[in-house]
Amino acid sequence: MTYTIEKITTLIGARRFGHRDANIAFLLTDSRSLCFPEETLFFALKSERNDGHYYIADLYRRGVRNFVVEQVPLSYEVDYPEANFLKVIGTRKALQRLAERHRDEYNIPIVGITGSNGKTVVKEWLYQLISPDKVVVRSPRSYNSQIGVPLSVWLLQEDTQVGLFEAGISRPGEMLALQEIIQPTIGVLTNLGNAHQENFATVEEKCREKLRLFHEAGVIVYCMDDELAARCVSEAAFKGELLAWSCKNANAPMYVQTHTEGLTTEIDYTFKGQLQGRYAIPFIDSASVEDSIVAATTALQLGITPDALAERMAKLEPVAMRLEVKEGQHGCTLINDSYNSDIKSLDIALDFMNRRPDHKGRRRTLILSDIYQSGQSAASLYGEVSKLAVERGVEKFIGIGTELSSHAELIKIGEKFFFKTVERFLQSEVFDSLRDEVILIKGARRFGFDRITENLVRKVHETVLEVNLNAVVDNLNHYRDMMKPGTKLVCMIKADAYGAGSVEIAKTLQDHQVDYLAVAVADEGVTLRKNGITSNIMIMNPEMSAFKTMFDYDLEPEVYSFRLLDALVKAAEKEGITDYPVHIKLDTGMHRLGFDPEHDMDELIQRLKHQNAIIPRSVFSHFVGSDDDGFDAFSKQQFELFDKGSRQLQQAFRHKILRHIDNSAGIEHFPERQLDMCRLGLGLYGIDPRNNQTIHTISTLKTTILQLRHVPAGDSIGYSRRTILDKDSLIAAIPIGYADGLNRRLGNRKGYCLVNGKRAQYVGNICMDVCMIDVTGIDCKEGDMVEIFGPELPVTVLSDWLETIPYEVMTGISNRVRRVYYQD
Repeated sequence: MTYTIEKITTLIGARRFGHRDANIAFLLTDSRSLCFPEETLFFALKSERNDGHYYIADLYRRGVRNFVVEQVPLSYEVDYPEANFLKVIGTRKALQRLAERHRDEYNIPIVGITGSNGKTVVKEWLYQLISPDKVVVRSPRSYNSQIGVPLSVWLLQEDTQVGLFEAGISRPGEMLALQEIIQPTIGVLTNLGNAHQENFATVEEKCREKLRLFHEAGVIVYCMDDELAARCVSEAAFKGELLAWSCKNANAPMYVQTHTEGLTTEIDYTFKGQLQGRYAIPFIDSASVEDSIVAATTALQLGITPDALAERMAKLEPVAMRLEVKEGQHGCTLINDSYNSDIKSLDIALDFMNRRPDHKGRRRTLILSDIYQSGQSAASLYGEVSKLAVERGVEKFIGIGTELSSHAELIKIGEKFFFKTVERFLQSEVFDSLRDEVILIKGARRFGFDRITENLVRKVHETVLEVNLNAVVDNLNHYRDMMKPGTKLVCMIKADAYGAGSVEIAKTLQDHQVDYLAVAVADEGVTLRKNGITSNIMIMNPEMSAFKTMFDYDLEPEVYSFRLLDALVKAAEKEGITDYPVHIKLDTGMHRLGFDPEHDMDELIQRLKHQNAIIPRSVFSHFVGSDDDGFDAFSKQQFELFDKGSRQLQQAFRHKILRHIDNSAGIEHFPERQLDMCRLGLGLYGIDPRNNQTIHTISTLKTTILQLRHVPAGDSIGYSRRTILDKDSLIAAIPIGYADGLNRRLGNRKGYCLVNGKRAQYVGNICMDVCMIDVTGIDCKEGDMVEIFGPELPVTVLSDWLETIPYEVMTGISNRVRRVYYQD
């Protein structure tokens, strides 16, 4: 749904500064997540560590025109002439109030889910159970906070039939605001544990606070066998129907009996004394069994039939947020559960590890960080940790953190080790000795347990690639000057930024406020995210095995086929994701990848509109020959196909879909086809694709002379005696070879490098790590610098010798070649 800015002003009780007409479809609280600026309303939230007002200027530059603020910029009419500022007393409260008013528009079943453990699993499994029959909107991931809940409820659309929303709290008094936003018709209480206990005097106090979510609910689902939950529900005197489930009381509204067989659990149930059925789930751990019962009870209340329940329960997929099993080095298997850290989730993870069959009979090892927010004393907490670990068969314990180290004596496991920090552990013999073990890695996020599996190797090499970051900016501005005002720009930094090093190039481009970065595969995007890149990142060649990686790191994939589209939608739904931005590729003549704009558009639009997991952010295609006037007629045909197909896609959706087809050459050659966005690739790295000339050189590949040797005429140089000297010569050996990216075809006097500004031919075959050059008549010595390509020897010269393109030379530079970045 969309709201006019006038309507929103009224709904949140704001005072408006600015007079621009606008329709709002997207709410934004984190500037790094901006995707659809044209229809976005930014809430400038304040916190102890940050203030959203600081990001207004950058967001305005990126196209956002609507802001909810507590302070209007003093010179807003001058600095932000097209903006609307909605001034309120508190931006967070305004966000919540807007979501509350949006929720008021819907008279549909709304399920509010709270508890300490299992909220996200129950929500996602409920989605899997009921979404085949109904249009369901649910919280993305675990958006269950004071900010996450209103953003989730905002996702309700005109055709929504059921809403599933999580509500999480960490202190007294928080649930009332979430209750007013969600207004659940069905309340679901999952397992109660000790998470966030530190702000509550007792577990009972926390339970009562959670139950405030169900104040106006018509139905409440909870476990009758949990004495605390049952007592608190009874004392709350809810007006709604109490839909309790039990494994002990046959008179319970939902009576269940469970039986485990191999890796499957069967559940027999009687619902409200009348409906009887059975279902089986492909899980055997107690947490999954309990979560399935909660989901089944709720689904039956929502009208799912026993037959449908049985069919869909058997196909339940695990919620991918914890307990990821990966093969490690040295015969180890890693169970990664760094999603959260509390005693209940530790028990679940240990139970999983203990139940997991291991035919190799390997030791079970637990690597655990300090546990925060337990509400228990350290002695009680780590005594319980020890008991759980022993009961679950842990044979080796590795504790990381000051608390665990201080209470080492409480851990009653024979082989145990303690470290204050991850760094100390990584530097220890204990880390080096991990062999043939099943290792559960369970730590609070702040400890950075991902570093445990990283192996950082310092690359040292006398051959370096120097990158001039100022030249990158000069090339960027060279093309920006050709572009129409308001046209967005995607900068291609795939293949490690064409060999220049993606991280530093990305940082420079982000500083200069490009709209998008584009890489080839998800791993390249992850590298950028881990190095502080917050810009929007497109994945041009998404692999189906990397969907979760893309979701985890906010990477936006290209979609070019129905097979990829269906797989991506399924993966996003499994993760609980909605409206994930993607980029639709049309094949207009390249015949490499893409949808056919003449025959596929109706089917494509139909599939896109019948799901809510992904949403098209842009649609694009590739010119085959925008760098060659001889292809202009064909380019015209391509553009006509793209124009028709992309307009058809846009007409099917209300939100703005960016169109782009111009590349580096097209920006200059076809300015009328710049559309909403352009893609800058080779031009960014200093090569004009129209004439193969240098714009501003960004990279210099250089090395040094290792050794000088006088070699008499008639002697040969290198392997296979391919070069025979015709005169006495001075030969230099330099530490660069084909393993570094120096093409072997340059050997035997095919090409040359520069030594002190003089040409020195390559002689003999180029070896893997070393090659030889003829420096006869050149004033030089050992240790002198050698330029392989750079300002004096353009990379285009090498590509001409090799009868190839500059891309191949640039991207061929090995990662073992050290990159050095500088500014003039």
